[in-house]
Amino acid sequence: MKRKRLITKSILAGMVLALVGISSCKEKKEKVKAAEDVVAEVEASDPFFELSLAQWSMHRMIRNDGTDPYSFAEKAKAWGFTGLEYVSQLYDKELEAADYSAEAMANFISKCNEEAEKHGVKNVLIMIDGEGDLAADDKAERDVAIENHKKWVDAAAAMGCHAVRVNLSGSDDPEKWMNNSIDGLGRLAAYGAEKNIEVIVENHGGLSSNASMLTGVMRSINKTNCGTLPDFGNFCIRRNNASDGGGCAEEYDKYQGVTELMPHAKAVSAKSHVFDAEGNESNIDYVRMLQIVKDAGYTGYIGVEYEGSELSEEEGIIATRDLLINAAKKLN
Repeated sequence: MKRKRLITKSILAGMVLALVGISSCKEKKEKVKAAEDVVAEVEASDPFFELSLAQWSMHRMIRNDGTDPYSFAEKAKAWGFTGLEYVSQLYDKELEAADYSAEAMANFISKCNEEAEKHGVKNVLIMIDGEGDLAADDKAERDVAIENHKKWVDAAAAMGCHAVRVNLSGSDDPEKWMNNSIDGLGRLAAYGAEKNIEVIVENHGGLSSNASMLTGVMRSINKTNCGTLPDFGNFCIRRNNASDGGGCAEEYDKYQGVTELMPHAKAVSAKSHVFDAEGNESNIDYVRMLQIVKDAGYTGYIGVEYEGSELSEEEGIIATRDLLINAAKKLN
């Protein structure tokens, strides 16, 4: 009798496990289906812009968790993006080991193109970091920086990107910074024009976050392929010393800054850090920002760049994507 009860219990347990397995399988399929449908859902919301993902939003996944940087296209598509904004430094480990040889760069280009095509997404731009200061006081240093940037301009052209994003660090002396920026950026932009690539500058700290000065650089260079990449959140011109508690000591008004940079914009970056209970960015009014972008007549890609730590990178990326879509619905 006991044996009969034991067999019966075993059969019932097996049935329960089987049902759980079917349910789990079903849930997994539904999740996959939702991921495939998310692009269509984004497109159905019909924002005035297209959505791209800045790879920097995944930098902890790549650097700390071992995520393959070449999975960028697959993940971006699953999260509802149609454009890719690569970050050069996230491939440094591989490329530095090969001393940035022509073969290594060709392999980088080939892999990125293959993954983008496979997942039906577009290569939009490459963000270049760590290749020297285009606004350095020393001309020889600027010369080296220009040469270092050229391989990425070539890569962008081979990948079908429209632009490379560069930085203008340089001096904290306004006159020196302006003159050096005009020289270094202007000469790189001339090379970019030969490759049909736009060379664009992000407000990325220091005097590059002074929008009035950065637009002055644009007017002085006056090249159609030279422009800006307004970032909603990078307007800190001068930071406190660590001994003073860190933080920003001098900040340019972010709304005025984006307004001034938009006439020269070839791309836009939607920065995010912290969200409130309603899903709004706690420090940036996205409706106000998007109204500025829309009023400037911009209809290109807006790149999500989540840099927060309260949410995981995936959660922050999705929260920023949804905020952009919902904010766009509230515009005039």
